[in-house]
Amino acid sequence: MISANDLSPAELAALLHFHADAGVEWLLEEEAIDRFAEFEAMKAARRPAAQAQQQRPAAGERPAPVQSPARPNTAARPAPAERAASGPQPAIPDGEAVQQARFVAETARSLVELKTAIETFNGCNLKHSARSTIFASGDAESGIMVIGSAPSAEDDREGLPFSGKSGQLFDKMLAAIGLTRSTILLTQVIPWRPPGNRAPSAAEMDICRPFIERQIALAEPKAILLLGNFSARFFFGENDTIHGLRGRWNEIAASDCVIPAIASLHPQDLLTAPVNKRLAWNDLLAFQAKLKSLSLLRN
Repeated sequence: MISANDLSPAELAALLHFHADAGVEWLLEEEAIDRFAEFEAMKAARRPAAQAQQQRPAAGERPAPVQSPARPNTAARPAPAERAASGPQPAIPDGEAVQQARFVAETARSLVELKTAIETFNGCNLKHSARSTIFASGDAESGIMVIGSAPSAEDDREGLPFSGKSGQLFDKMLAAIGLTRSTILLTQVIPWRPPGNRAPSAAEMDICRPFIERQIALAEPKAILLLGNFSARFFFGENDTIHGLRGRWNEIAASDCVIPAIASLHPQDLLTAPVNKRLAWNDLLAFQAKLKSLSLLRN
C-alpha cells in the first residue's frame, strides 16, 4: 500500500481527482464502526441455523425438540435510529419516494421555491453521492429552454450545468445562433450526478421526473432544445439513438402547456466525434428558425 506521505502534492491531487471522477465522495465514515464486531454478530446469527442443519435427524429417527435460536449479539452494532442520526443514509428509490417528489414539486409556486425544495429533498440516492444539486439557471422569462441530460464530473464540481470543455463548446454553439447562457433557461433532466457518470436507473428517473416537469411548467418556455440521447429518450418516450431522434420537432406536455421541442447531439458527443458537428449545426439552425418564427430571437 502506498502512503500519502510518499506522494508529491501533484500526485496526491491527481489521485484525489481520479477518485472524484470515479464517484468516490467519502473515504471514511463519519463515525467509527467496529467491523470485527459486526462480523462476529453475523457469525452468531448464522450459527443456530448451521447447528440445526447438523442436528437434522436421519430417515426413521425421531426429530429432537426444536429450540429457539439464540439472538445474535448486536450490542456492537449501532441501532437504526442512531445510524440515521449520524447523517443522511442513501435512500432506496421506491414508489413512496416518487409520490413524495410529486408532492414537493407540485407545491412549489416558483422556480425559487422549487430550487429550495429539490435541495432539501432526500428521497433519491443520487443526491447522497453527488457534491452539487444542479438547478435551472439563466433567464426564466426568455421563453427559450435548453435541457441537458445529467451532470458530469465537471458540473458536479462547479455546481453549474455544462461546465468544462463540453461547456466551452456549448457556449460556442449558442453564440453561433445568437444566444448566450444569460439569454436562455438552462437546466438538466437529473439534478444530481450519478456515480461514475453511469446512466440513471428507471426508479431514479421516476423520482426526478416531477422536478424537471415542474421546471418546465413554471418557466412556460415557447421552445425547447434537448441535448443528448438520454434527454431525448426521456421526453420523447422512444428508444432510438440520438441520431434517430435528432432534427425533428416533437411536443412536450407539462401541466397545461404543450411546447415544441427538438433534440440534438450533446456537446460531449461532438467532442468525441467531431464529424457530427455538421448534424448539430443543422439542428441549431432549425432551432434558430423556430425562435425567430415565435419572435423570441431577432432576425
